[in-house]
Amino acid sequence: MSNLQENGAGIFCDPSDKNTEKLSFLMKEIIQSSGYPKEDMIFLCIGSDRSVGDSLGPLVGTMLKEHQVPCRVYGTLEKPVHAFNLKETLKEIKKEFKKPLIFSVDACLGDQNQVGYVFLKEGPLVPGKALKKVLPEVGDYHIIGMVNYIDPLPAMQFLNDTRLYTVMNLAKTIVKIITQATNESQGTF
Repeated sequence: MSNLQENGAGIFCDPSDKNTEKLSFLMKEIIQSSGYPKEDMIFLCIGSDRSVGDSLGPLVGTMLKEHQVPCRVYGTLEKPVHAFNLKETLKEIKKEFKKPLIFSVDACLGDQNQVGYVFLKEGPLVPGKALKKVLPEVGDYHIIGMVNYIDPLPAMQFLNDTRLYTVMNLAKTIVKIITQATNESQGTF
């Protein structure tokens, strides 16, 4: 669970919204200009299935596998990547890949008027920031879904109060963006 404080491309969209096409096109351009073959691309979906607000990453990972995205996916409902195994997962990735292109996916807390937004940003994700956890930064790019907002109450309270409906819509949107970006690409992305 990250905290939205940085700049980047962010568009409010849902699975039926045309704004998903804008983010898909942007992601497709990033993938194509990278020159990476699909075998060296990773979607690292971070979160826990034990909290509705933090389950966005594992839901996205599971849906990506169900859609047979032609890239490696880490972090599913069956095998989530979270605070307790993130470092171990990163070691596993380093052993298996020389220099992969990593897109990190995580839930995010931010302003109340941004709940439901999906953001695609360049640079690493800082997981656990909203909960004041110190975890390694991950990813060349990251995709975050704004699941809830921050208030003076502890951030964990907002994770527990997050609506499953919001998380599911964000997961469907992110999966649609990724599948459109990866399926339209030919050969090396």
